[in-house]
Amino acid sequence: MKKGRNSLRIAGCAALLLVAATFGLSAGVRTNPMNNDPQVRDAYDHFYNLDYKGAVERFEHIHAQHPGDPQATDYLLNAVVFQELYRQDLLDTTFYANDGFLSGKHATEEDPKVRDRISALMDEAVHEADWRLSRNPRDIDALFARGWARSLKCAYISMVERSFSAGFRLASKARDDEERVLDMDPNYVDAKLVVGVYQYVVGALPLPFKILIGFVGITGSKSRGMELLHDAGDRGVITSIEARTVIALFLRRESKYKEAIEVVRTLKAQYPHNYLFCLEEANLRKDAGEGMRAVDTYREILADAARTGYFVDARLQLAYFGLGDALRGQRHYSEAAEAYEHAASTPDVGPELKLRSLLAAGQCRDLNNERHAAIANYKAVIRAGPTTTRADEARKYLRSPYRGR
Repeated sequence: MKKGRNSLRIAGCAALLLVAATFGLSAGVRTNPMNNDPQVRDAYDHFYNLDYKGAVERFEHIHAQHPGDPQATDYLLNAVVFQELYRQDLLDTTFYANDGFLSGKHATEEDPKVRDRISALMDEAVHEADWRLSRNPRDIDALFARGWARSLKCAYISMVERSFSAGFRLASKARDDEERVLDMDPNYVDAKLVVGVYQYVVGALPLPFKILIGFVGITGSKSRGMELLHDAGDRGVITSIEARTVIALFLRRESKYKEAIEVVRTLKAQYPHNYLFCLEEANLRKDAGEGMRAVDTYREILADAARTGYFVDARLQLAYFGLGDALRGQRHYSEAAEAYEHAASTPDVGPELKLRSLLAAGQCRDLNNERHAAIANYKAVIRAGPTTTRADEARKYLRSPYRGR
């Protein structure tokens, strides 16, 4: 009988450990209890499988169930922001792998209704948090929620509106909130995501850009940022996935491709039908110089996307663009141009990716001595985004064929 009771205790402990692993819990971690609500976890499963429509619907229900709670408002804000970034192909990490995205004139198509909803949700979350903090300045959950709301609005206005000065002002306020959270409780691990990103990004910013936006004298630390992000990735309750995604991006910027691939593979193990995680492994293999293995990986993704229900929402233009890059790296210029042209002609392609694809297709046509086709692509770039950096490049190649760098 005693042996049976011991077996039950062991089984019970194993079950608790399994629940902890599934929900990202760890001994000593502090979090808002709502984060472990089964409805919230279900909504996050839809979110991480890129079923943004399903996630938004579920978070709207949770939001309605918790009036006046900034955490519930943040859930919905988070889903709406990332749904819009994905719609515009702005979750393609190849766009952020170098500093060109900071200085170039890029094409985005802001949806006024989505913009207004994001602003309204951010204001609502901040107002709700302020109300609670006015009654209890040490309401750690409200303070976290306020910082999270500000960081989400920062991501939107920086990536869509390209307003970096306004974005960094919001980022600074978000960082201040989350640092206060960590001062009150170092084990409120989810707060380390915002602080870690801020530390790394400010530490990595080139001096000319700091001068441009008036951030001279403001310092950060890449190593400290990565330390915080690794802890959020290991122990975060609602930030583990995001922290590891950011870590992979930062490792890519530092050309640490093998390390980045290892991180992405942990994400794929949790969400094997997340299109972006599958795509990111292919992107990293391409950047790591794996050549035809990367080409094969992109083609596998496109084949999986053709299988009914394999991905919830596969934006094929991202895979076609990556395939074009991989083929171009192997000097298969004709096939690369075709892949880029597929990306550009996808019905729901975002404006910036369309311009990048058309310009790259033109360059590959030039490299393959197909001048007439190259000119057609350059002209298409200018028509689609006449005031952009891509159009400036296209005008240059209209005057003189692209011959590679």
